[in-house]
Amino acid sequence: MHEMGVAAEVRRIARQSVADRGPGRITCVRLAVGDLAAIEPELLKYAWEALVEGTPEAGATLEVDWRPATQTCRICGDLPGRAPGTWLRLCPRCDGVLSVTGGDDLDVLQVVFEEEDPVEREAQGGER
Repeated sequence: MHEMGVAAEVRRIARQSVADRGPGRITCVRLAVGDLAAIEPELLKYAWEALVEGTPEAGATLEVDWRPATQTCRICGDLPGRAPGTWLRLCPRCDGVLSVTGGDDLDVLQVVFEEEDPVEREAQGGER
């Protein structure tokens, strides 16, 4: 399950993004995941929840924006009716070569966090 490694890298990026803006706690990370990224969104969310459990990010959500890939025939144009997760080598109408566009996304789109009150943080014992 390589989703655990991806979740760990997303967490590292999100934490760095928050640290660049001052002390704070991550509440949500929004991620673009493409059809061709070889990531199973539900497994990624599961890995995220396991990774942040018992950490300062516990309860932070991971939202996935699914980005589908599109197959297009170079002769006919659009290829209608392709079922999700299925791929064709040739156009079913004219046997033309198909091209694939999009769907290779794996990007952190947004990190939502709560700013920490420095006085409250000091009262709780300082650094986390």
